[in-house]
Amino acid sequence: MPIKATDIKRGQALLWEGTLHVVLGTEHVKPGKGPAYVQAKMKNVETGTIKVNRLNSSDKVEDVTIDRRTMQYLYDSSGQGHGPFVFMDNETFDQVEIDGDVIPTEQSQWMKENIEITIMMFEQKPLGIEMPAQVELTITETIAQPKGATATNQLKEATVETGARVRVPPFIEVGQAIKINPENGEYMGKA
Repeated sequence: MPIKATDIKRGQALLWEGTLHVVLGTEHVKPGKGPAYVQAKMKNVETGTIKVNRLNSSDKVEDVTIDRRTMQYLYDSSGQGHGPFVFMDNETFDQVEIDGDVIPTEQSQWMKENIEITIMMFEQKPLGIEMPAQVELTITETIAQPKGATATNQLKEATVETGARVRVPPFIEVGQAIKINPENGEYMGKA
């Protein structure tokens, strides 16, 4: 079904130039001179290449209906954080392996065992994942808060149980659970 370029949203699947693409982000641009346009960052599903495409506001693109399934993340087959990643379908209990090239490191670094993730599929082929709005992870490594330090805006480096690095306030210690926004990797608060 054709939709206007201004209606394109992140996570949507489109037929663009004859191939299936997933929209990674959009930006509406209104330059001082000339007509408004939409810049859409799209990933080609077949080749895996990512490209920013410019569409006029009046352009129409073909929207593709994709299947979104909630699945439970079980483990990483490689043990290295590169995939293939194994998920269990919550309805059929079938296990599905998704290659590491489908799930970028920016997302996989926040995945811990038993977390529920939405998998986007088209004709039984995984296109990508949608992480929850926040994930709870435990701090495994960080420096201790210096004596006499007061509450300030300064953040310190910490490592969470998945191996990802995050910036946290100085009062956070090893063993504490924190909430992280997987979209940008920012600390959101204690869990």
